[in-house]
Amino acid sequence: MGERFGSVCIAGIGYIGLPTAVALATRGVRVLGYDISERTVQAVNDRRSPIVEPDLAAELAGVVSSGALRASTQPEPADAFIIAVPTPFGPDHEPDLAAARAATTSIAPVLAKGALVIVESTCPPGTTEALSGWLGELRPDLRMPHEHPDDPDVNIAYCPERVLPGRIMVELVSNDRTVGGITPRCAQRAKELYEVFCEGEIFTTNARTAEMVKLSENAFRDVNIAFANELSLVCDALGVDVWEVIGLANRHPRVSVLSPGPGVGGHCIAVDPWFIIDAAPAQSRLMRTAREVNDGKPAWVVDQVMGAAAAFAKPVVACLGLAFKPDVDDLRESPAVEIVHRLAQAGVGTLLVVEPHVEALPAVLADRDDVRLVSLDEALAAADVVVNLVDHSAFRALPRERLADKQVVDTRGTWR
Repeated sequence: MGERFGSVCIAGIGYIGLPTAVALATRGVRVLGYDISERTVQAVNDRRSPIVEPDLAAELAGVVSSGALRASTQPEPADAFIIAVPTPFGPDHEPDLAAARAATTSIAPVLAKGALVIVESTCPPGTTEALSGWLGELRPDLRMPHEHPDDPDVNIAYCPERVLPGRIMVELVSNDRTVGGITPRCAQRAKELYEVFCEGEIFTTNARTAEMVKLSENAFRDVNIAFANELSLVCDALGVDVWEVIGLANRHPRVSVLSPGPGVGGHCIAVDPWFIIDAAPAQSRLMRTAREVNDGKPAWVVDQVMGAAAAFAKPVVACLGLAFKPDVDDLRESPAVEIVHRLAQAGVGTLLVVEPHVEALPAVLADRDDVRLVSLDEALAAADVVVNLVDHSAFRALPRERLADKQVVDTRGTWR
């Protein structure tokens, strides 16, 4: 291992940045978590995790109490910098790198010769090289690797996360990593940082390949989910139980069809394929179709609910779940939120939302008189129609007799 990293500054302490900060701090690295959200910074400094993730809260409290981790709204000099800010897409599905560029601008003044800069945010191919150019413009006194590959003052690399919400603290350590440097030396230096806490194998490549690795992983999953979602539409049109079809088809030794659902959510699978499509639109026809299939599934679910509710004069609809996946509090790009919003806009009736992992409705639903966040018991007592949108443990454990007098729309196949 090369020169040891004594300090790391992480720009963006959300779902990826904060667990990474904790992982480094528990292994003796002094970490500053930099975030523009004063609320997030205050929560971390108060030893409170702003996100729900198993094992994170206890480890966070320990490293903050010891002084190994602290948070600030301003970056500070460090041996290494990790950029872990959101990278959404715009109205036409074009990549929005404004947050990444803002983070780059913020750390530029505190960069020193010998520093390492790593991008963890998911981004289009070529972004890491572009970031090197941005830093070169901001700090012309430092030699950047895109212009001085043999002898840069700053090493720059890309290292995407590949963790599952609900298992982040485990997979952050155990999973293999891909590190792509602008130069081989940049990749090696980044690998040395991740070796501080990563027990999986770390593979090095160039930055553009690493960027495509991350996008390919999630585009692959999106295409496979799209097959399951499209199959559910076909089976519904033909009057066939899709869950039985999949269960029997998967008895084939080389078939493993995924389970359909109400769409695709989260900040990875629902977003990342668009970065490939934007970069090479003529060559990514399958990925575009998969995105269209998955993005179209919420409208189909809304039609199913509207049909069930039409049997009642003043329907009360219980919508179970808002998160994008089971047993987490993450609502990003959630098809469940979109479905509830569309139902409210359609005026289907009173919507009683059950989401045990949040304390308030998201902004898009918060100001509506016809949408309320309630307990599961309250929702079931009043509902004419029950819509299962997220396969939370509490919903899976629901006794079937409690649904006996309800119209049920089960997008997850939980209550077959």
